[in-house]
Amino acid sequence: MQLIKDKQLTQDSWAFIADDAPLNADFNIVSQTRWRREGADLINRKGALGLRLQSDAVVEEVVADLSHFQLIELHFPAFTDGRAFTHARLLRSRFGFTGDIRVSGDFMRDQVFYLSRVGVSSFELNDQENAQEVIAAMDDFSVVYQESVA
Repeated sequence: MQLIKDKQLTQDSWAFIADDAPLNADFNIVSQTRWRREGADLINRKGALGLRLQSDAVVEEVVADLSHFQLIELHFPAFTDGRAFTHARLLRSRFGFTGDIRVSGDFMRDQVFYLSRVGVSSFELNDQENAQEVIAAMDDFSVVYQESVA
């Protein structure tokens, strides 16, 4: 998968690890289910840790644990599901998360500008996406009406 971070195409070191799969040596993204089940063990492992939140997640449930994560991945099940926008905004503005907020799944190029405004800093692109077009979309508008957390 292609990854855009801070408006640049970059190599992705992170991997989402299924709940029943062994962890990699480093840069693991785990589900909220696995975090609940194995959190104490995951904290004691060496390496970077990320958490994937599905769109139906309640962000407030992980607030106390945010300091353990270097990355929060917000997964879009469908481009019409806008809850990831709210999750990103809450993570940045209300809960002070300073790590990488990434989106993955079924989001559209037209949403990238707005996702970056609510605090998303990296975008895992589907194979069919054109990375340069997505990067250009981050500068689609020169005038904005709402405040940004970026």
